Amino acid sequence: MKIFNTLSGEKEEFKPIKEGSVGIYNCGPTVYDTAHIGNLRTLVMYDIVRRVFEYEGYTVTQVMNITDVDDKTIRRSREESKSLEEVTRHYENLFLEDIHSMNILTPHQILRATGHIKEMIEMISILLEKGIAYPTKDGVYFSIGMFPEYGKIANIKLDAEVRERIAKDEYEKENPRDFALWKFWTEADGAAVWEAPFGKGRPGWHIECSAMAIKALGDTIDIHAGGSDLLFPHHTNEIAQSEAVTGRKFVNCWMHGAFMNVNDEKMAKSKGNFLKLADLQDAGISPLAFRYWLLTSHYRSPVNFSIEAVQAGQNAFIRLIEAFLDFSTEPVIHDDHHHHAHLEQIDYKSEFKKAVTDD
Repeated sequence: MKIFNTLSGEKEEFKPIKEGSVGIYNCGPTVYDTAHIGNLRTLVMYDIVRRVFEYEGYTVTQVMNITDVDDKTIRRSREESKSLEEVTRHYENLFLEDIHSMNILTPHQILRATGHIKEMIEMISILLEKGIAYPTKDGVYFSIGMFPEYGKIANIKLDAEVRERIAKDEYEKENPRDFALWKFWTEADGAAVWEAPFGKGRPGWHIECSAMAIKALGDTIDIHAGGSDLLFPHHTNEIAQSEAVTGRKFVNCWMHGAFMNVNDEKMAKSKGNFLKLADLQDAGISPLAFRYWLLTSHYRSPVNFSIEAVQAGQNAFIRLIEAFLDFSTEPVIHDDHHHHAHLEQIDYKSEFKKAVTDD
């Protein structure tokens, strides 16, 4: 099995930590809104990776997180005047319906951030003890200067002036700064608050994934996957804080799926091209046809979505289904010249296997 590993920047032979089994951590949704079709592309990638490993006879443990406490979910619960749990469960359910309608297998474990606060507090306490984290007036921060390998996965070079810190999770482009592990409670957080030895508050986004991944799959994980937009700062920060806590390599193989543009533009709420599965269904496109269209591109190639392209994909998908339903059990060689009957036999199964196990 060969996989392109973002960490090394090349295709590698996959070597499991435990023979015959693979642990996969997938960065799941932040449940403050319905998933958009770009998120769903990443989820199809997760699904294919799992299915290929299962096809190869591996025992797979697929773990996915649900980010149900962060700046966005808290803001949405304020806007809707509903509790954080009410809002996040609602969008979590819609998300699970979407993946179900796209024939994406439900991950073996779906972990909510709010269910793992204890583990996050433990990690932050260790980082404080080691002097790698420090408290400020608004929270506890990770000092990237104390982790010499910071940025290795995203090839980021550090210098003195990029080390100043900000409280926001939304980074300026390619500008690494110390990041929040814990945010002390403010009135805007409302009921989203937990007691911790270093002060009551809530976790930063990055520590959530580290705590859940390590709890579910151990200090070192076979595969960690996400969209390429998560490479920096999210995965960069996950590596730093996890390895600073455990002293071990966090992930052996990092997989990143490429972006989806819509009519040659990046998808954004402000552009009004922020499309959801329901929008495709309104346009007469089946979720399975959308999945089929996604599978016509390699997971590391950016795709350009347009309704016309997906409609063409849907037509091809329908032809495929019709051809499949027409199959008889007898192999038929459509050939005028019967003396060609010893046509070259192609072993499609082994060709298929060779292709899907090669990244």
